[in-house]
Amino acid sequence: MRVRTCAVAALAVAGLVVAGTPATARSSDHPTPSHARVAHYGHGVSLPDHRHPVKSHHTPKAGTPKTVATGLVGPLTFGVGAKALYVGQAFAGIVSKVPTTGAPTVVGAAAPGADAAGVEVSRGALTWTERSGDPGDPGAPPTASLLHRQTRDGATTVDLLAYEQTANPDKVNTYGFRNLDPACAAQLDPMFQSYTGAVDSHAYGTLHARGATYVADAGANALFKVSAKGKISTVAVLKPIPVVVPAEAAAGLGLPDCVVGKKYWFEPVPTDVEQGRDGWLYVSLLPGGPEDGSLGANGQVVKVNPHTGKVVTVAKGLAGATGLAVGPKGTIYVAQLNGNAVSSIDKHGKVRPLLTLTQPAGVEWAHGKLWISTDVFGAGNIVSVTVR
Repeated sequence: MRVRTCAVAALAVAGLVVAGTPATARSSDHPTPSHARVAHYGHGVSLPDHRHPVKSHHTPKAGTPKTVATGLVGPLTFGVGAKALYVGQAFAGIVSKVPTTGAPTVVGAAAPGADAAGVEVSRGALTWTERSGDPGDPGAPPTASLLHRQTRDGATTVDLLAYEQTANPDKVNTYGFRNLDPACAAQLDPMFQSYTGAVDSHAYGTLHARGATYVADAGANALFKVSAKGKISTVAVLKPIPVVVPAEAAAGLGLPDCVVGKKYWFEPVPTDVEQGRDGWLYVSLLPGGPEDGSLGANGQVVKVNPHTGKVVTVAKGLAGATGLAVGPKGTIYVAQLNGNAVSSIDKHGKVRPLLTLTQPAGVEWAHGKLWISTDVFGAGNIVSVTVR
């Protein structure tokens, strides 16, 4: 169960469990722009301010999804502009601009072998991330983790890995089993022994707000803030996710009987970040461990106070929480990649089914609609759907 997880590695494992589909495309296998197709989806409408919702007791209901882009290679994250989609094709290592009409173009390219994620569009600026590591070992330490921001005034790049190597904020967290009887702990394989947060960085979700960029770093298990001048600080270290080990899972993993009923504290892997009208930052989390259902559905949505770093749980029991959006009525929408579903979460933390979709990952609210990437480990798509 010990998984020092980075976002795409964790998602790739989840995708293989769900669909048995290998995700092996590298940046050297970049698709040509003609490999992506887009349907008409906008008329230059200004992007609404979906980061300032109001409270509501309304239970959302979704219409029929409309496919707006196809032929994408791992569209785990994307942004919605006025006249185009900006798609991080993670397994191809590129960011593509997919316009309402005309051919897609590449607007960002990661280094060979790296992935492209963390895509966000706001006020004419494009933000995205890249991570490099050992292509043959997704769990190996990264060799680079970068935050890119492209504006009308030029482009900037910030070295997130350098900050993580210096700060390693989740070193304060202990993962694995805690307070086991010494005789029980002695029976554990080394991979199941407890450990503290290691140096790792994989920026997966980004949000530009208040003149800064907030980064959900799935390797660091933390939420970072990058100022306009490129200074990085830690907003919050996320809390380990406790999971009780059932007898069936213990047997399947070759664990001794003495751990049955004990809690294993998994790494909290942040996958997306959005802002609510209340000023809190909302973050989706994967547990850094099995997402095949053997230990239950353990994904979460939490909210973080950007000033104090306080972390509050909003909802639990999610099967692969890989992306979220906040609607204009305050409802949270979250993609459950392993549950093949998109769900709504009300202000009380009640989770309700909204849509059944294959391998949903990225979720955005824009132009009065919900936008979702699907089939992310196959021929990826993006759909839009009206929610009432």
